[in-house]
Amino acid sequence: MAKSIHPDVRIGHVHLKVADLDRALHFYRDVLGFELTQRYENQAAFLSAGGYHHHIGLNTWESEGGSSPPRSSTGLYHLAIAYPTRAELADALRRLLRAHIPLEGASDHGVSEALYLRDPDGNGVELYWDRPRDQWPRTPSGDLAMVTEPLNLDDLLS
Repeated sequence: MAKSIHPDVRIGHVHLKVADLDRALHFYRDVLGFELTQRYENQAAFLSAGGYHHHIGLNTWESEGGSSPPRSSTGLYHLAIAYPTRAELADALRRLLRAHIPLEGASDHGVSEALYLRDPDGNGVELYWDRPRDQWPRTPSGDLAMVTEPLNLDDLLS
């Protein structure tokens, strides 16, 4: 049996091919609030939260003016952005509403609450926060019992 991966391993940054760098920057910087850490003319940009070198890379190296991949193709299903608290997720929802960005879904998974949408290039984006582990739903035998229930957006905003 293979040894399990170290429990402190994390998924690092995401790097997306985009058709229009300024349009993508507007979404990730101006709507979601990430900070621009570096830009290479109209070819690439790097954004982060909290002064990290980058959480999100955007580039037009192979995709300038391109179209979104069809939904029936393989590739990235969505990138997920974890917010530290429910209040910060509510702030993200307010930003989306102000920018008239439509949601594709909003779910309570028991372990987390999540908002689902598309960025300007058609990439799936999940914005979520995790409940504390001691609040995660469990079966009588102790296994995780995740669910997909509708998320009450009015409750989230209150």
